[in-house]
Amino acid sequence: MTESRRWLILAGISVTAVLLYFLAPVLMPFLMSALFAYLGDPLVDRLETFRMPRTLAVVIVFIFIFTVVLVIPIIIVPLLEQQISSFIAKLPAHLAWIQAEIVPRIANFLGVDEYQFDIAQFQSIALENWKKAGGIATSILSYVKQSGLAMIAIMINIVLVPVVTFYLLRDWDILIERIRELIPRKHETNVVRLARESDEVLGAFLRGQITVMFCLGTVYSLGLWLVGLEVALLVGMIAGLVSFVPYLGFIVGIVLASVAAFMQFHEFLPLVWVALVFGVGQMLEGMLLTPLLVGDKIGMHPVAVIFAIMAGGQLFGFVGILLALPVAAVVMVMLRFAHENYISSKLYSS
Repeated sequence: MTESRRWLILAGISVTAVLLYFLAPVLMPFLMSALFAYLGDPLVDRLETFRMPRTLAVVIVFIFIFTVVLVIPIIIVPLLEQQISSFIAKLPAHLAWIQAEIVPRIANFLGVDEYQFDIAQFQSIALENWKKAGGIATSILSYVKQSGLAMIAIMINIVLVPVVTFYLLRDWDILIERIRELIPRKHETNVVRLARESDEVLGAFLRGQITVMFCLGTVYSLGLWLVGLEVALLVGMIAGLVSFVPYLGFIVGIVLASVAAFMQFHEFLPLVWVALVFGVGQMLEGMLLTPLLVGDKIGMHPVAVIFAIMAGGQLFGFVGILLALPVAAVVMVMLRFAHENYISSKLYSS
């Protein structure tokens, strides 16, 4: 590669990054649409194998995707809101029980005065911060209501995402082929190989891991509901959402569920059932869900996943979060390719 070509590639990457930074609000609905189209294209291809016209296959997959996107929040959000409100309403009683039963035992064990543990002060701080958070939310909603441009932008995005998703799904294979035709013939083999490997890594992570997260959230929620935990859905969904990092969902979920169960039942026996629920969930994840739905194609270290998402959000906001994993997958595949070339090079063997 010549020096001028290297500078040209560097300039292209820099211009792309600057455009992403300034056009982030405009790009968001298009990136969301591209994500939906990417997730739905394999289903469309699968339906086409049954001699179904692509347009009809796209319509079926399109209806399925947006039914899931709309129905799940409609069902889950009110239930979560109800559980959160119920927990906040009972929080003073829980804190009073902790002050009367738990604090004296801790103080006696540590040999200090129990009045040094002022739960009432913690309660006032928590309520004050909750009011501030509510005030911020109210201010944001008030601003959105008063700002006609903001409302118009939101409505445009709501309409734009389904429309763009439909057309991207319909023409996905054509777009991929057009992009392939633009690749210089000299580099086509390597570029297609890298693109295929990136697709395997990213597809396995997105399609497989999202399904694993949903299944684990469902298993945890149902298990905790059978235990009788009042915030079963809230804790189960949190544990499922953070389970993209191995063992993190298990750790976060069992800690939250144990604290909530002890505060609700004031007994240690329910903690055994909570541990059993998360033990079963962990076995299902390791022995069934992850091998079946994700496999061993990812190869992305959990720390790399967390860093990519946080770095993308810090640099480009929500658009950066959407782009973080695709970029990380491509970078990882390119690093693997560079490592293979280095191992087989004269520089390494000399």
